[in-house]
Amino acid sequence: MRVIILGADGYLGWPLALRLAKRGHEVIGVDNLYTRNAVREVGSDSAFPLPDPEERIAAARKLLDVNITFYRADVKDFDKLHEIIQRHKPDAIVHFAEQRSAPYSMIDVNHANYTFINNITSTINLIYSIIKVDPTIHILKMGTMGEYGTPNYDILEAPFVEVEINGKRDKIPFPKWASSWYHWSKVYDSYNLLWANKVWNLTITDIMQGPVYGTRSEEIIDEKLRTRFDFDEVWGTVVNRYCVEAVLGLPLTPYGKGGQTRGFISLEDSMQALTLLLEHPPNQGEYRVVNQIHEVYSVAQIASMVKEVGESLGLKIDIQHVNNPRVEKEEHYYNVETKILPSLGFRPKKRMKEEIRNIIQDLIPYKSRLENFKHVILPKTDWRKGRS
Repeated sequence: MRVIILGADGYLGWPLALRLAKRGHEVIGVDNLYTRNAVREVGSDSAFPLPDPEERIAAARKLLDVNITFYRADVKDFDKLHEIIQRHKPDAIVHFAEQRSAPYSMIDVNHANYTFINNITSTINLIYSIIKVDPTIHILKMGTMGEYGTPNYDILEAPFVEVEINGKRDKIPFPKWASSWYHWSKVYDSYNLLWANKVWNLTITDIMQGPVYGTRSEEIIDEKLRTRFDFDEVWGTVVNRYCVEAVLGLPLTPYGKGGQTRGFISLEDSMQALTLLLEHPPNQGEYRVVNQIHEVYSVAQIASMVKEVGESLGLKIDIQHVNNPRVEKEEHYYNVETKILPSLGFRPKKRMKEEIRNIIQDLIPYKSRLENFKHVILPKTDWRKGRS
């Protein structure tokens, strides 16, 4: 299979490129390196030093005996994107080339606008490129469970749901109620793809993935192959952020009451799931929604887990709840349907507690590097203010 990965320099994009290449697929990566610059913009950096893409690819060739083609290009440039797709004529295109941080989108008007322009433009460009080159190309688009919000009903794996209003029944897209400009941009992406499927019969997998955590996938066997690892208040997800706080001797900082509950998945299990979805595409012309989570926890439960694991490794750890900068329910119902991935053979390999141990052990040698970024861990981006 020939696969183009848009956003191949990212936290998920790089290990997916390694996984697919190691499995014998032809991999073409595309990235404009925006995330590297945007993380530096907020005063942070990856926990692990990242080589340039060309150095990473050379290391992958030497250490894993795989070849990855890479283009430094912006997916907002339609002509360039179309040229790459036309040149390689892939079987599938993975769309990770989006601004992926909710806090970043909430900093101010410029960051909100960038999020919408980048995310929606890149998706529309992809749609039209595929229409021109080959409408049978499978689009695998990374959505987010955050598109749904926290409804008081089960979150189904369904593009549509039947409703009745004043005695009249009809189908509507499954309801979504996002919680940041970033999450709303992803909702619009999903609806745009759903409509493109209706108009042009495109083949689409829309993955609703929960927060990903971890430092390792099977192919990351050397420091030169590490993927990025973000931990600051803008770019870091909660598990990864807590683990850095633990290593630095800082209190773990659940937002508000800590009852916010989400479905999580490890980096390794995410790679397994994404590979299965690519190697088992939907039927031609089908729009497939997949909820991609493994374990469900509240952020307070995760803090307790990190404290327990960290203390078993000799760290002194406290938990200190801080004011919640976000506009979200802090206690709520949360139940997610996950049928498609198990039907394809998905068998999670990792439990959060064991992965927390791995994360902390991987981070300890970088403690002096992390000390430089203590000031960017506590929340400063307040949803309610409209500015940082």
